[in-house]
Amino acid sequence: MADMSRTLAPRLAYFAGVARTEHVTRAAQEMQVPQSTLSRAMVRLEQDLGVDLFARHGRTVSLTPAGRTFLASVERALGEIERAADEVRADADAATGKVAFGFLHTMGAETVPGLIHAFRADHPRVRFSLVQNYGEAMLERLRAGELDLCLTSPVPDAPDLVARRLDEQKLRLVVPADHRLAARRRVRLAEAADETFVTLEPGYGLRRITDDLCKEAGFRPRIAFEGEEAETLRGLVAAGLGVALLPPPAVARPGVVELTVTAPRAAREIGVAWLDGHPDTPPVAAFKKFLLSRRGNLLPN
Repeated sequence: MADMSRTLAPRLAYFAGVARTEHVTRAAQEMQVPQSTLSRAMVRLEQDLGVDLFARHGRTVSLTPAGRTFLASVERALGEIERAADEVRADADAATGKVAFGFLHTMGAETVPGLIHAFRADHPRVRFSLVQNYGEAMLERLRAGELDLCLTSPVPDAPDLVARRLDEQKLRLVVPADHRLAARRRVRLAEAADETFVTLEPGYGLRRITDDLCKEAGFRPRIAFEGEEAETLRGLVAAGLGVALLPPPAVARPGVVELTVTAPRAAREIGVAWLDGHPDTPPVAAFKKFLLSRRGNLLPN
């Protein structure tokens, strides 16, 4: 099937042109190819298919029943190709093109909407395909060509990716409002060594950071619940089911208290990544330049 497709594909537009005009000379003039080239292509097409597509009448031709059946499918296929070409041209347009942009769930409520709003002040018609996911999943989508850029943490270090650090986000120890530490403003993470933790699932960047910080503080966290979204973890903390290391919320949540961690230094780096050697369309290049210009000022205050 694949061999037949490769054999037939170059001649399909020629066939459609001849079928439309029912005249080889006129079709050759319209498509700006030599008549001899077009005639040979039609003969080869019929030979490859083993079917007569045209009935010849001097200088004119007409479609056979097999030719009419074949033309219907050819026109659909050529129409799909034309639509695909229009789509990729539109996506690459500097003014109205599209950026496939991935980001962490924790950046979706405030950070990313603010970034896109600021970018569209100068690029009002650029479109975005937005994907929220955890870091490793987004990097795989970068590698698969499904994303142009992604905001992630930790900043990846991989030979096939380019990554740039943009900002840093402090993490807080989130405890229930009636917790023994709730009256404090600051805490050493070691003071929570005996607590039950709620965390993101393994594979999430924030989970790795949590494990590393607890190890640096001298303990291994006792984990009761694992989730996929930071605000769900806050809800579990509010319900008294544990404590968590989390970035600041977009909106303060009742039932929890957020404590500054004085030791070890609790923060995560936020960076932008893209596939090395992958050519940028004009809208992607413009958004990448914009993100890099926000280095140190990416996150809302």
